[in-house]
Amino acid sequence: MYIREIYKTKKLPISYEIFPPKGELRVEELRGTLEALAGTEPDFISVTCSAGGSGNGRNTAALTGIIQREYGIPAVAHLTCVNSTRADVDAAVEEIRGQGISNVFALRGDRLPGSETRDFRYGAQLVRYLRETTDFCVGGGCYPEGHVECDDFDEDIRRLREKQDAGAEFFLSQLFFENTAFYRFVEKARAAGITAPIDAGIMPIMGKSQITRMVFLCGASLPSAVIRMVNRYENDPASLLKAGMEYAARQIVELASSGAASGIHIYTMNKPEVAKFEMGVLRDAGF
Repeated sequence: MYIREIYKTKKLPISYEIFPPKGELRVEELRGTLEALAGTEPDFISVTCSAGGSGNGRNTAALTGIIQREYGIPAVAHLTCVNSTRADVDAAVEEIRGQGISNVFALRGDRLPGSETRDFRYGAQLVRYLRETTDFCVGGGCYPEGHVECDDFDEDIRRLREKQDAGAEFFLSQLFFENTAFYRFVEKARAAGITAPIDAGIMPIMGKSQITRMVFLCGASLPSAVIRMVNRYENDPASLLKAGMEYAARQIVELASSGAASGIHIYTMNKPEVAKFEMGVLRDAGF
């Protein structure tokens, strides 16, 4: 199923992001995780290129194929481009297509140390190339607080419009911890003529080191409530995880109620208990 069809039939699609196993771990290592995630009945699952931002997507296509083929859940394969030639992208496309996948999340990706930009400089270029050369449903990333490398928020919105004009059919947002930032972003995006669905990306806080690293990578701002929560429970991992999931749940219910989000995209960090908790809260709230 094409992801674009889900938005036509579901008022608020709920989706998850997972990543392939690290290092030499086999895809089969995630069977238990996939079983648990499938039991919560998400509308689709996206699979990143790597757990650590390296862009090494060796297992992405295989894992995406298992999700869709064996668990009956529409799946989206992440595909990055900044370190790739057209031939590299073509090879990745064939691997994805070979798994029976028809949905791709097109991203610029992280520049590898010492590497040079090749045939693609921006995510919009990859979106256009995929729409011209494949029959994939193509999604793109968006940044409620602006891309970490862009100092002009209006320019960031223009880049987003370029992705839509290139053929992006849905957008999944980077993580954020203040819903007002997402509301402002969506308002400016709609005013700029962006009509594609925009899902709110939510990552529950699971530990101090995790949140520190993600904020550094993404440039997301931390509200005082989150800072106090992390400081209060930094030596109590179980309590911090519980408090982090509860904070994310409040974010999600408010976003779902606001009508601003086209869907909710949960960064599960491959932890089924997180997905179960957030999905349970949504269902208890009537979504």
